[in-house]
Parts: sequence; C-alpha cells; structure tokens
Amino acid sequence: MLRVREGDREAFRALFEKYARPVARFAANFTGIPARGEELAQDVFLQVYRARDRYEPRAKFSTWLYTIAHNLCLNEVRRFDYRGRLEPLDRDDPEEGSRPLELADPAALDGEAVASGHELEARLRELVADLPASQRTALILSRVDELRYQEIGEILSCSEQAVKSLIFRATRTLKEGLREYVGAA
Repeated sequence: MLRVREGDREAFRALFEKYARPVARFAANFTGIPARGEELAQDVFLQVYRARDRYEPRAKFSTWLYTIAHNLCLNEVRRFDYRGRLEPLDRDDPEEGSRPLELADPAALDGEAVASGHELEARLRELVADLPASQRTALILSRVDELRYQEIGEILSCSEQAVKSLIFRATRTLKEGLREYVGAA
C-alpha cells in the first residue's frame, strides 16, 4: 500500500488481485447477495484508491481494508431492506423449460437430500442475515475469512475478548435456529 500511496499502479493491481475475492466473499456473506458482494468489493477498492494519499500504516493493510469493507457493508444494509432479498432475482426463469433434460446420476444424492440441503442453506443465510451487524461481521471474518481475533477486534474497534463474545453469541444463535435441522445439540 505504501507503493500505491506513491502512485505505483502495479502495486494497486497486485493488492486488488490478492484481496478482491476475499473482500467480495465477505461482502456477499454480510449482505446475503453474492452479486452485491462483487459490487461492494469494487467500491472498497475505489475508496482505497481515493484514500491512497491519506493512508498511514498503523495496522496491517488487511485490517484497514476490512474496516473499509465492514463500513460499506453496514451502510449498504442500513440503506436497503435486505429481508426477503436473499433469494436470487432470476429464480422463476422463464427459459427454464427450454433447457435440455438432464438424466439423473444414479450416484447422486436423492432429491429429498438435495432439497433438505437447500432448505438448511436458506435457513442458515436467514439466521446470519438476522444477526446484529457486529456479530455477523465477527462471525464471517473469523469463520469464513479466517482472520485472527486480534485483527477482527481492530476492524470492529473492540477487544479480543469482545470478539470472542460476539462470535460465541452468534454461534449460539445459529445453533438454536438450526436445532430442527441438526437435532438437539
């Protein structure tokens, strides 16, 4: 990032190539909308580029980057109502009937197992979307992006112990919400 601050475009390209996918994944998981995650990742890097002159290396670059991503995601979910928008817009594809018929693979999972899996995934996305923003961020950064508690604390401006507490509460909420799918735990 120091090279980017000095105007090195190749350094910016390298940062983008290294971090764009993880930031998009974080944003998609946070908002529950994969396509919007890609757009938000582009917005994050636009802000990084615009703020390059003001960048000061006080923490790891990734911490600074995820702080920007977290703030943009918070603004996004505050701006729009994400409830009910977790399903893809093209779910009722009018051309679905024109696709070639695919014969079942005898080794594939049966339809009931696949339907259960989709139902479980939808419920998990719903539960994650309903978590308070700080719990959702801590959970995604820890479990999906595999950041350390210290880094997450820097992003959320809280202690490592607070991060542990946020993740514990989020995990407990998910466990309670998934009880009917995974049995009493």
